[in-house]
Amino acid sequence: MHQGVQCNTKGEPVLNLENPDGISPELRKKSIDIINKINQLEYDSVQDPEILTRISQYELAFKMQTSVPEVMNIDAEPQYIKDLYGATPGENSFANNCLLARRLVEKGVRFVQLYDQGWDTHGASPGNGVDEGLRSSCGYIDQAISALLIDLKQRGLLEETLVVWGGEFGRTPMMEARTGKNFFGRDHNSEAFTIWMAGGGVKSGMTLGETDEIGFAGIRDRVHIHDLQATILHLLGLDHEKLTYRFQGRDYRLTDVHGQVVNSILA
Repeated sequence: MHQGVQCNTKGEPVLNLENPDGISPELRKKSIDIINKINQLEYDSVQDPEILTRISQYELAFKMQTSVPEVMNIDAEPQYIKDLYGATPGENSFANNCLLARRLVEKGVRFVQLYDQGWDTHGASPGNGVDEGLRSSCGYIDQAISALLIDLKQRGLLEETLVVWGGEFGRTPMMEARTGKNFFGRDHNSEAFTIWMAGGGVKSGMTLGETDEIGFAGIRDRVHIHDLQATILHLLGLDHEKLTYRFQGRDYRLTDVHGQVVNSILA
């Protein structure tokens, strides 16, 4: 029921979305209704909750067939909105993804995850050092992300939408220098890195945390990843300590057995 769905830039926006030749939407709806009646009879007989999940899957699949093509069509947006994001419909771009994210949120999709893979700035090959790679990544990220926040705010959606931007580690302040020369990348750094959040109950215009003078390690107001998780869950209306269960002799919960909500960043 909660499985994610990957969206495509070209062709079918979601795989297997279209009906086979000779199958109309009306016939598809009738077939699903009949299948679900049979499933309901089986559930009434054996009370297996997996059958209810199957029923909901059929219903969700049909709903996606009727609604996804329209919501995925970012070309339907007015030109000034596409210009705001820097979106180019039909191409694979982060700007397109941000515009699509706004359309999905506007339609009631509860969780949207965007990926960008242009941050591997080790410098092992031309163009992916900190100088060239970071300038390039920031160049196309900044416009699209700014547009997303502006667009959400203008539509009254930012207050109820939590935007989280980040990765899993930072970069060292010194060059990696694997080869000793002409190597302008930086290595992984788990001791200091930046994540920002906007909307959804977060204070605006503030920063939390401070590194040493060279940006190598956090020295003040350090936030552990479990604290970040607990805070995000809190902003989504979930108590990270609520679901605790024992497995193989120890307690588990949504943030393992750690994490405190960072109240200082809450609006």
